[in-house]
Amino acid sequence: MGELNYFIGLQIKQLKDGIFINQGKYAKELLKRFSMDNTSSKTTPMCTTISLDKEEMCKSVDQKLYRGMFVLLLYITASRPDIMFNICLCARYQSDPKESHLEAIKRILRYIKGTIKYGLFYPRTINYNLISYSDADFAGF
Repeated sequence: MGELNYFIGLQIKQLKDGIFINQGKYAKELLKRFSMDNTSSKTTPMCTTISLDKEEMCKSVDQKLYRGMFVLLLYITASRPDIMFNICLCARYQSDPKESHLEAIKRILRYIKGTIKYGLFYPRTINYNLISYSDADFAGF
């Protein structure tokens, strides 16, 4: 069968010094699906001065479109933890998305366009120790 190169949307490159995992192909398909493949890229996933809230007075957008973009972006976090916070921030507004929320999702897509080669690298030489913590008394209950 050979070595693993592609698995459920993850591109896997096995190098002599480690393993690199990214979702470049999936990201390109995602950008193409939402017609964002010809837009300019951004250097950050979200503007630092933005403050997302309910914005009751703003115009609502198509909930189906917003959720579709959100769910497909959520899958990219498997190899892109750098966008996890921003995507989870956008998750709060799935029930009634406004124009500003859709713009935030599009900004994340534009960031992905500029960082399409980003991924996770697991070096072969480092030993990993798994440390786990538990609340044994279930917070006093």
